Amino acid sequence: MEQQGNVTKKAQTIESVTKYREVGRAKAGFTFFGYGLESFGVIGLELLLVYVIEPMIYHRPMQEFTKAQIICHWVVTCLLWGLGAWAVIRDCRKSCGVDLWANVTQKKLFGEAGEIRIGHWMLILSGVVCCLVSTWIDWNGSKVLAEFQKKGPLLFSFQYIYYLFEVVLVLLVIVFGQMAFETWFNAEQIPFGGILVALTWGLGHWMTKGSLATGLYTAIGGLVFGSVYLWTNRNVKLSYLLLCIMFIL
Repeated sequence: MEQQGNVTKKAQTIESVTKYREVGRAKAGFTFFGYGLESFGVIGLELLLVYVIEPMIYHRPMQEFTKAQIICHWVVTCLLWGLGAWAVIRDCRKSCGVDLWANVTQKKLFGEAGEIRIGHWMLILSGVVCCLVSTWIDWNGSKVLAEFQKKGPLLFSFQYIYYLFEVVLVLLVIVFGQMAFETWFNAEQIPFGGILVALTWGLGHWMTKGSLATGLYTAIGGLVFGSVYLWTNRNVKLSYLLLCIMFIL
């Protein structure tokens, strides 16, 4: 009975995906995959600001921006990302009947009792610890403290708001990527969403940072993020919180 109850408490997004499959497995999968790529494309809008629009306005590269210009960049980026995320979620709800916002508002932060298995909690904790330790090693100490000391309270605050918006879009790539591949292959235990993030977000960091090591590091992080989403039983709210801890801290 307990196992049956856990199955019926699957995330509402998965129930909606099942209904949407009636229109055709291939078509439905490509629809979800398209939403995943759209979410990644919204992240890429920042490049349009950095390399096209802002140099035309400020006549200088981003490395030479004043404090006010940097803050303006982050504010505009967050607005674009927020509107983009809202548009993708809204279109998915209207076209596919998959309401991610309902998953956020109606599911408890830690789910119902027994919904997330003890083994999965242990895997989640291991993933969080690994990410935090790797960040500590990469920054030779606390990333948060280092950025606070370097940027000061004002820039630090705006940058971390910027991070919160970025995590929203990364999570959307994971969610829609997972839906797409589960629809195609009916395999629910493989972190397809994490693989999609690894290929897109990882490649993006490689190209923009000019470092293969950075790209690989980001790709591995993406795989962990995608796995955590599965281990939380596709709880969007809890996944977002955990991704913020792993990515930002």
